[in-house]
Amino acid sequence: MTSFRTRFFKPLLGLLAAVLLLANSFIQEELNENRETMGLTRADLLENAPPVLAFTTVALGGFRGLIANMLWIRVADLQEQDKFFEMVQLSDWITKLQPHFATVWVHLAWNMSYNISVKFNDPKDRWLWVKRGIELLRDEGLRYNPKEALLYRELAWHFQHKMGANLDDAHNYYKGVWVEEMNRLLGSGRPNYDELLNPQTDEAKARVQSLRERYKMDPRWMKEVDDRYGPLEWRLPETHAIYWAVVGTENVKDGILKDQDLINLRRVIFQSMQLAFHRGRLVFFTKGSSEFTTAPNLEIVARANRTYEEMIELEPNMRQNIETAHKNFLKTAVYFLYDYNRLTQAEEWFKYLRQKYPAAIPASQNLDDYALARVAEDINETSHDRVKGILEGMLESVFLNLAIDEDDLAVGYDRFAQRIWNRFMQEIGTISKERVGLPPLAQLKKQVLDRMLDPESGLEPQIANQLRTKLGLPAAAPSATSTNRPPITPPSTNAPATNTASKK
Repeated sequence: MTSFRTRFFKPLLGLLAAVLLLANSFIQEELNENRETMGLTRADLLENAPPVLAFTTVALGGFRGLIANMLWIRVADLQEQDKFFEMVQLSDWITKLQPHFATVWVHLAWNMSYNISVKFNDPKDRWLWVKRGIELLRDEGLRYNPKEALLYRELAWHFQHKMGANLDDAHNYYKGVWVEEMNRLLGSGRPNYDELLNPQTDEAKARVQSLRERYKMDPRWMKEVDDRYGPLEWRLPETHAIYWAVVGTENVKDGILKDQDLINLRRVIFQSMQLAFHRGRLVFFTKGSSEFTTAPNLEIVARANRTYEEMIELEPNMRQNIETAHKNFLKTAVYFLYDYNRLTQAEEWFKYLRQKYPAAIPASQNLDDYALARVAEDINETSHDRVKGILEGMLESVFLNLAIDEDDLAVGYDRFAQRIWNRFMQEIGTISKERVGLPPLAQLKKQVLDRMLDPESGLEPQIANQLRTKLGLPAAAPSATSTNRPPITPPSTNAPATNTASKK
């Protein structure tokens, strides 16, 4: 009996295994389709992948996860020991083992841009690591994960925070390099979209090819972003943060998406619009250096306002916080418009602010009183962008009053600008001067004067000639065209707004 069982038991087991494998083969295809549809598979073949990546995804099979887990444990140990350079190689191996694991791309890019870059003192060396972090997310991470919201958010954050903020001592160098790259690619801060969308010359075709292949940017999306949120300055990092967040919100819609993913991407747009308003206009740049100056982009007041209102509706749980930020934005917008002598528009937004947030301004306070109170408040500010915006507005008032023979008022504005500049430079201290210091006041004056005397976008010709005469400057050559600033109007749901953008 025992011999009989021994003789037939193993063959029966083998037959049973064969039957089970055959049954599995019938349902495996359906299981694979369901896994793909539900986004559960992380082992699918990669298209156009490098040989080493294709090999690891096929040859190692299920062992990839075990090896990656061991490498992750080692990476965590190295991070605790601040051995960031060793982490780079291990993290790169993990991307080869698990190219669809978005967290590893984020981890590796962050390590390069934030941890390794600051180990170097030379801004050029730092930029190489920051640039590599951006390229890793944009060129590789999104290549294998085109519907991964986390990667779009992290790429946008690199532009908004690492390049755009002033927390890194080399941030001006990063911005300067990026300005030069975009200048060569686009020609100016406002691209010629007709040329980008339908290039005719070999030079234009080469630039569009570089835009698509090297920077992974689509001219159609650039125009869409500019139409929706602009006019934007494409040489500045916050514009690229907006671009990648917008592209991300569109590309991830067909993927597995959590509500928080869209919220995070929308917040990048919202935050970057704030930055674009405060410093979204490039007014001065010296090629080959990190010397450049930005100013408020007053042309996007209405669209920045719309972004706040959209966020209030889309995030009801954060309504109170966003409304507070919205109120502060409107107060700043009114003040900046007043400071830049756009009195008609300042009055319109002042009325809108009072209607939207009645408690924001004392009932007895008019626009002039409010602006003077803000000057007294902001003279104690230590924000580089806000103080520079205040100074530029005052310097415009200096030259405008000189042009109309209000010399005493011009002297008063000039004296006040000097006091604000001195106080700010004293407040930030010697250590921070290189990182967030203001340009010399004489340089700011020259930039403002050049902008006001620009025949295309500056003062009206008669006023400009009066200013030239007052300053002893030669008369300007006649200009064939004269372009006024586009209007800035509050939403149509409020008091009617005039369409004039000229200074009054």
